[in-house]
Amino acid sequence: MLSSLYFVSSNQNKFEEARSILATFGISLKLFKCNLEEIQAETLQEVAQHKATQAYLLCSKPVIVEDAGLFIKSLKGFPGPYSSFAFDTLGNRGILKLLSKQRSATFRSVIAYCERKGDVMLFESSVEGKISKKLQGKRWGFDPIFIPEGRTLTYSQLKNKNQVSHRSLALKKFANWYLHRQISSG
Repeated sequence: MLSSLYFVSSNQNKFEEARSILATFGISLKLFKCNLEEIQAETLQEVAQHKATQAYLLCSKPVIVEDAGLFIKSLKGFPGPYSSFAFDTLGNRGILKLLSKQRSATFRSVIAYCERKGDVMLFESSVEGKISKKLQGKRWGFDPIFIPEGRTLTYSQLKNKNQVSHRSLALKKFANWYLHRQISSG
């Protein structure tokens, strides 16, 4: 295994997913559990960059953070970068009540890596899909209502979510970059 990186988050579920995905690349991940400031910004990139900078200042070690957003087309991209707030206030049932027939959505993830002050690298990915008509499955976050394109099951119901999710795709981009960089620097 390569030297450990710190995943900074208060979300144990998100950490477990990231740790499992990066372990397949030989990258060890440790949790630095804390509540980072969740700025309100127009893009996930801004939120992730802010969190990564803040996380690095807190632990002075190489860190990664993740910010994700559910962008629902009929709601003009809402909740998007406000997904955490929307989930905390509306929950999945509230989101379902807002929707009519048009249920197309995109789930996006941004991984931010920081190893020194002011230097943040971003890795992004997204998965197209739709919002289910009812809660399906018992996982956390929006997993019980998001059905990825080409599937009939929600993230909560999929056994291989960590192979197809927006988060796994962004983490794979990060891992490939990180490993290439480690090899290049000897």
